[in-house]
Amino acid sequence: MALDGLRSGLWTSMPGIIQSFNAGAVTATVQLAIKGIVHAPDGSAQFVNMPLLVDVPVHFPRGGGCTLTFPVAKGDECLVVFAARCIDGWWQSGGVQAPIDPRIHDLSDGFAFVGFFSQATKIGGISTSTAQLRSNDGSTYVEVDPAGKVVNCVAPNGMTLTTPSVTVTGTIAVKNAGGASTACAINGKTQFTGQVFANGHRIDETHTHNGVQPGSGNTGAVN
Repeated sequence: MALDGLRSGLWTSMPGIIQSFNAGAVTATVQLAIKGIVHAPDGSAQFVNMPLLVDVPVHFPRGGGCTLTFPVAKGDECLVVFAARCIDGWWQSGGVQAPIDPRIHDLSDGFAFVGFFSQATKIGGISTSTAQLRSNDGSTYVEVDPAGKVVNCVAPNGMTLTTPSVTVTGTIAVKNAGGASTACAINGKTQFTGQVFANGHRIDETHTHNGVQPGSGNTGAVN
């Protein structure tokens, strides 16, 4: 019984549900998803919600100056992992710090790892052959196919590239699968190096016309 009482105060990890997310502090308020048990003086027991965990650091994969971020929303499920010692000094100042409190495996020292799914919230259509960064409904994604050695991007409502220049080392094919009236629109000066064709006719600086007439008459079509 004494051992059970000791173990009940040592927190290791628990599933949780995000209640709010502070993007500035990169922390969340979390409701643990497993209820606690309270014993009354008469020996009866009751399951109750655990107290909210506040200022819980949220994990985003990062390293070498790069970070993968994603929205964290109320209702998202997570796993809260509790540190073996007080994390307050590290959380405030970073680096190697002395613990400012002797507590161990305490509810105050959790880290939230967002991304776990219960069966009630699991997503479907997970690719078993490619790596995807995707929306939960699977309608929008960027995909790396290691077998085909290709990268696929599906974005039903469009894609925007904001950069002063784009370099493409291979060929480009605009297929206009959606049947838009204008398949390609370019605003600004366009410079080509090499031959230029339109509907099978060469239209660069070496192209010729038939039916050439002197004076103000019009030439014929492009050869």
